[in-house]
Amino acid sequence: MAAEDIAAALERAETVLRRRPEAGLHEDSQAVARWTGGLGMVASHANGTEVLTDMPGEFGGSGERITPGWLLRAGFASCVATCIAMSAARQRIELEALEVRVDSRSDARGLLDLAEADGRPVNAGPLDMQLLVRISAPGVASERLRTLVEESHRCSPMSSAVQLAVPVSLCIEVGEG
Repeated sequence: MAAEDIAAALERAETVLRRRPEAGLHEDSQAVARWTGGLGMVASHANGTEVLTDMPGEFGGSGERITPGWLLRAGFASCVATCIAMSAARQRIELEALEVRVDSRSDARGLLDLAEADGRPVNAGPLDMQLLVRISAPGVASERLRTLVEESHRCSPMSSAVQLAVPVSLCIEVGEG
């Protein structure tokens, strides 16, 4: 879709949401992960898209598929990049290049529920994350592109989820074995 078409679609959505803010609240598409044996999983979307995951050999997996942690980073990078592209289209900025990279550091002890020497639990999630955005647009000032990226990062749903620690409720259904 061309930038002007994206901008028009976003302007229509903004008009509707300004008139009817309640229309912005919606249920997101479910993500369902099903065990396929060993440590293999298949994550499915309602539209039929499937993503296969596994763990590295060091943790008992085959090491042949992507890990769930990589999916988090990929989703984060894709979400921020999408928000930047949307914002650029709204501002009628023709991007020449856009790449978002997410790096993180983790402590594998957390995944195994190990504790520090003093007994404190080790965090199972990433200890930190870094976003690297490479962007160019002919004739657009560097400062304008920096502002575009900063504002897009602030509006990214994944950025918000990662930074604000979204509350998670846990419901368990146990089947008869």
